[in-house]
Amino acid sequence: MFEQSLLQKKSNSTAVMVSFAFQCGLIVMALVIPLLNYYEIPLTELGAMLVMPPPPPPPPPPPVEVVVQQRAPQQFNVITQPKAIPDKVAIIDEPQTISGVVGGISTGAAFGGGVLGSFVANVPTVAPPPPPPPVKKAPPKRIRVGGAVQQARMLRRVNPVYPALAKSARIQGTVQLSAIIGKDGRIAELTVVNGHPMLIQAALSAVQQWQYKPTLLNGTPVEVATQINVVFTLGR
Repeated sequence: MFEQSLLQKKSNSTAVMVSFAFQCGLIVMALVIPLLNYYEIPLTELGAMLVMPPPPPPPPPPPVEVVVQQRAPQQFNVITQPKAIPDKVAIIDEPQTISGVVGGISTGAAFGGGVLGSFVANVPTVAPPPPPPPVKKAPPKRIRVGGAVQQARMLRRVNPVYPALAKSARIQGTVQLSAIIGKDGRIAELTVVNGHPMLIQAALSAVQQWQYKPTLLNGTPVEVATQINVVFTLGR
């Protein structure tokens, strides 16, 4: 009985030692195997991981304090009524700062004396400028005169020749002309205002030969603008 129990104890201690050694081997293998299977870390990923983040934005500037300058209250001289009227008033003689012109006449007394009188007396008098000469208006180069008035000044009148075609067609009427009479009394310009086409040329040919007395304005001959009516009538 004793031998069996002793053998049993020996076998149990051996099994424990073997089990302990086996477990230690498993632990060692679990630690060594990961160390044998290592891998390299990519440099790009490492560089991306090691890049420093951008610096934070600067803090906003502190608000500017507006300093309001307070003006000191203005002090006004307060006029107070004197308690008593003095018997004598002190007279202060102030020096005169305005001096007269050398050689001037002292007439300060005439103006009330004092600085004002001396200043008024010594102011030099300036004569007013002479008035400008009168502007002579140039006489007009042309005047307008009525036809009846100008007709009375006529020196030479040429009657128009009645056109044969207008006469056979029994055409009659008045040709109105606008004329410019020159300074010598001759017709300078003629413009047709109104009239029958068959009578206009005969009227122009006759009026161009007319002559008037020169028109004078203040002794100077001028041009005259007038209207001339040439009447064409058929006798019965």
